[in-house]
Amino acid sequence: MHPVIYLNKSMLEAAKARIAPVSSAMLYGRGVFTSVAIYQGQPFLWPEHWARLNQHAERLGISCEDCSKDTVGTALRKLIAVNQVREGRARVILLGRSSRHVWQAKPPGPRKTDLLIMTGEPQRVSRSGVGIAVSPYRFNSFSPLAGIKSLNYLDHVLSWEEAHARDFDEAVMLNERGEIVSATMANIFWAKDGTVHTPALSTGALAGVTRECVIDLAAQHFVPLIEGVYNLQDLTEADEIFLTSAGLGVAIVTAFDFRTYSVGAGSLAAILREAFDKLSGR
Repeated sequence: MHPVIYLNKSMLEAAKARIAPVSSAMLYGRGVFTSVAIYQGQPFLWPEHWARLNQHAERLGISCEDCSKDTVGTALRKLIAVNQVREGRARVILLGRSSRHVWQAKPPGPRKTDLLIMTGEPQRVSRSGVGIAVSPYRFNSFSPLAGIKSLNYLDHVLSWEEAHARDFDEAVMLNERGEIVSATMANIFWAKDGTVHTPALSTGALAGVTRECVIDLAAQHFVPLIEGVYNLQDLTEADEIFLTSAGLGVAIVTAFDFRTYSVGAGSLAAILREAFDKLSGR
């Protein structure tokens, strides 16, 4: 993470930042965030990220009355300039201060939501491919947090750490019905017989901004793509697999457990990665 952050209209050193300790965000994780790729000094797909962030905040009862796409976008660009980020990533976080719960500071103060923005170096991903496994943990699609990028992210982190402990880069997560949801911190796609597949949002998959971008690119390049409900066998029979996220972009999978994949220049994954790289200016 870079040394300077943005907190409630102020630029300051991260080590000197102070957040209200008695708040709904600190006590219960009532907060939402989005991770934004930075290419050539600009936040990529910022309007789409803001739209999702605002929607998720509303679902969790987090006020956005002091924020807007333009004001937060301006703050994000200023922080990018201050930290001199040419290629990297940013995290924009909305922290809810108050709600109806047992432990609550009275009064909560005039500010209902804290805005925190930080930047960092780009996520390092091998262009030669990534390796994935199957996570032993299940995703709860019945949770009220399903499909929301909230601060309650520890289950994803623990799943990611478990995969790394086995020397994999990522892991496939299934829900309680055994349906494929996503990777721990990315959306997942695969191709079979000339058609690309990805889990539908009904499985609990996050509506990733990069995911939606790739779906649009597939349509523009006449690549057949289906959003559906799939089990693990569908993935094991895939001809190729790739992951998408703001940090990864489009990352091609070359190993899935004991299976290996060789992705040529004309493969669907390679075509979509090239189209994404061209769009983003990577």
